[in-house]
Amino acid sequence: MQVENSMTRPVRLKSPHWGIDAFNDEILYGDVIYEFPDGEIVLEENIHQYLIQVLGATRKIAE
Repeated sequence: MQVENSMTRPVRLKSPHWGIDAFNDEILYGDVIYEFPDGEIVLEENIHQYLIQVLGATRKIAE
């Protein structure tokens, strides 16, 4: 019977990295994200930028 030495096993650290959003910003586990029907993922802090630059929304003030 062969016994594995626990001192020689590689250590696997869990990365906090989840992925990359539509603006190439790093997404970490626990971040708030929005997923669109086409599969695009956007961090919450980039959602206004996405609405304007990608979807063509115009920001206005109701008068």
